[in-house]
Formats: sequence, C-alpha cells, structure tokens
Amino acid sequence: MFKVRYFVMVAVALGILAGCGGGSQAIKNGELQQTIEQQQDQGKYIEVMGIGAADPNMKTATQRKASSRNAATVDAEFQMVKKLKGVTVSGGVTIEKAMETDSKITTTVNDLVKGMETVKTEWTSDDGCVVTMRLAKNIIEKQMGIKLP
Repeated sequence: MFKVRYFVMVAVALGILAGCGGGSQAIKNGELQQTIEQQQDQGKYIEVMGIGAADPNMKTATQRKASSRNAATVDAEFQMVKKLKGVTVSGGVTIEKAMETDSKITTTVNDLVKGMETVKTEWTSDDGCVVTMRLAKNIIEKQMGIKLP
C-alpha cells in the first residue's frame, strides 16, 4: 500500500512539474516554429535560447538527442556572451571593450556563462533540440561589479 501511495505522489508531482511553464514557444507538434518570440527582460534573469541540430548519421535517437542538446547548449552560451558583451559599464564602456584589455573580465564572463541554469530542453521530431537557459542578474552584478537595468 505504501509503494502505491508513494508512486501516486511521485506521478502527481511529475505531472505538476511538467505542467509548469505552459506550452512551448519554440516547438509545436514536433516541429520548430517559423517564428519564435523571446522576451528580452525576464525580471531577475537574462534568458537565452539555443538551437542545435542532430547528426542524422548517428544510429540511435539517444545519440542524436545528446548531440543536438550539446549543440543547443553551445549556441545558448554564445547567445549569452553576445548579450553580456553589449552591457554598458562605467564610463559608457561596454563589457566587450573591457574584455579586450582585461583578461580577468573575460574569465569572469566565461565563468558566468558556464554557470547558466537550464530552464527548458525540448526536442523536435527529427531529434533537433532547443534549450532555454538563464543567468540571474544579481549574480552578474555581483561577479562583474556592475548594476544592470
């Protein structure tokens, strides 16, 4: 009886978690949508989306999904670096310009990007992947010594 009750509780919890976040903004009916709307400001977070394709020559769906997830993660990291480089710091200098002269800033940006949190991972019907990742603004501010808008 305990095992059945435990199983039901786990199933309900997983159902609730699966329902959180609503539907996909990137994938519909297993296909990547033609238009993906991304909100620029996510409150306490900077959020990015990465898209990765699967190598169709891989033998199993698991291999294809793993490789497309890795590619999507790299793309999301690239997107985050692009966003961070555009941030203006003291004196009207962007982080991109500061990175050119200070290797510590480059290291900090790389560390921040590697520490991003994965919010959602979705696969298309052809085993491509879309990942949504985010980075807390307060962590960026603390690590970079800046104030974000």
